[in-house]
Amino acid sequence: MKPASTLPPASPALVTQKAAQRLPRLALLLFCAAYVLPGLLGRDPWKNEDIAAFGHMWSLALGQASWLHPHVGGVVPQSGGILPYWLGGGVIAVLSPWVDPAVAARLPFAALLTGILALTWYATYELARTDAAQPLPLAFGGEASPQDYARAVADGALLALIASLGLLQLGHETTPELLQLSGSALLLYGLAASAHHPRGARIATLLSLPVMAASGSPAVAMLLGAAGVLVCLRSQQEDMRHHLRWVLGATALAALIATALTATGLAGWHWRVAQEWHPSAIAQLLVWFTWPTLPLAVLTCWHWRHHLRRRHIAVPLLAASVGLASAMAMGGNDRALLIALPPLAVLAAFCLPILQRSLGAAIDWFSVCFFTLCAGAIWLGYVAMQTGTPASTATNVLKLVPGAQVTFSWLALSVAVVGTLLWLWLVRWRTGRRSHALWKSLVLPAGGVALCWLLLMSLWLPLLDQARSYRLLMNRISPHMPRSDLVCAPGASVGLLTAMEYFGGYRVQGTQGPGRAGESARCGTLVLRIQPKSRAPHVPGWHTVAQYNQRTRNSELIVVYRRNGGHGH
Repeated sequence: MKPASTLPPASPALVTQKAAQRLPRLALLLFCAAYVLPGLLGRDPWKNEDIAAFGHMWSLALGQASWLHPHVGGVVPQSGGILPYWLGGGVIAVLSPWVDPAVAARLPFAALLTGILALTWYATYELARTDAAQPLPLAFGGEASPQDYARAVADGALLALIASLGLLQLGHETTPELLQLSGSALLLYGLAASAHHPRGARIATLLSLPVMAASGSPAVAMLLGAAGVLVCLRSQQEDMRHHLRWVLGATALAALIATALTATGLAGWHWRVAQEWHPSAIAQLLVWFTWPTLPLAVLTCWHWRHHLRRRHIAVPLLAASVGLASAMAMGGNDRALLIALPPLAVLAAFCLPILQRSLGAAIDWFSVCFFTLCAGAIWLGYVAMQTGTPASTATNVLKLVPGAQVTFSWLALSVAVVGTLLWLWLVRWRTGRRSHALWKSLVLPAGGVALCWLLLMSLWLPLLDQARSYRLLMNRISPHMPRSDLVCAPGASVGLLTAMEYFGGYRVQGTQGPGRAGESARCGTLVLRIQPKSRAPHVPGWHTVAQYNQRTRNSELIVVYRRNGGHGH
């Protein structure tokens, strides 16, 4: 008999076979579809990062920029590496002219989001199958089988990730951060699956960190590589020790890619450490961005504290720590925090077997009240926009985007009605019967997030699109800008340059300074972006012809100039 000091720590989980029932596959697929598909169609690229990334992709697809040196109007990307632009630009080029470029660019990123959800499920499944993660056997039998237990925990992790508020908007953009998140999810799966699926784990690991480095996040890739090395070195499992070489190989490849990008003048090695910290802002970000996974992950670390060196806790804990540390080092950067969400969801799932019934009930009732109120507010605003009643609500909603056109769609209304009815059925099912499933406490948070996103992307999509797209601004300024002119826009954002090219069909140049733009004989139109409520600056040789903004809360003021005494070429 082994001495007590050498015995493995006892599992805190007690799970019956009834509690290990898996979420019906149809319901799981409906959750994923309701989360991934809304917003894929029927909208323009939104400012700021979304349309900026799209601009580089579209420029590559049109052949206006070299595939080795993407740019929009001469402005090169300051972050994001090169892989995201290759991915989006390649799909746009393949699907052109049959699919709208904006939709074509979103398709691979919707596939990435789907892949992230799948990788999180499979990583949790593999971790929950390990011996250390298994629940204690019951005295009279009836404990959950390892496979059923692993599936139930994995279902909980997927629901926890869908319920994460931070993934909602950033996960539906065509930005490099989604590719970085895919790379971190690949590493999470690679470390989790090395015991049961060594070949797939090696492939995932070798792809993970290079993908992150080629997507503009080499420093975080190095930190994740160091975390993976630490897990492998401290592990007592033979498969993890053998997996060390693959983690080191992925780290070396990532370093080579980042060095090559830096040598070619693209965004390779770069540091974005904040000079000032605002603890209150960082705390607020952590509270809402990671809800509800972070509180559950903390509970997991406490109840499984004797298993911190075991794979099922160590792997997601170290991966989440890298994301949290990176976000805080960057002064509370939400995009850096994104990579912490999948490992936090995995940790949250291991809290479910030991979650007290009172806490689970509190999560349920909070979700019912909060998301029902949110859905009710969305419906109230929609009815007010369509009917003008209540008048005060309609005025307040339309004040957000003055001049916006209110449209009606039977399809959007039908989708919203079906989604709302499904939510009401889900609430009735959860509150009207006693369920023993492990994942039961995360059904309502995930369903509420999916419902609100579905309603926003159906009922409010026309208004949101007009508020966050540059199309309305371009419709206002284009009468003052002949399309035969070369438009110089010194200091303009990549998003504005893309808007002038994509919505207006203009040839743009954004690399010149104001003085050089005023002297250039090739420019017939000059566009400057200034702070709201500022006066238009005087530019020698040019006269002001228009001054507009989006007239929204985040609006930017755009001033259009024409050359004195003639036109450009």
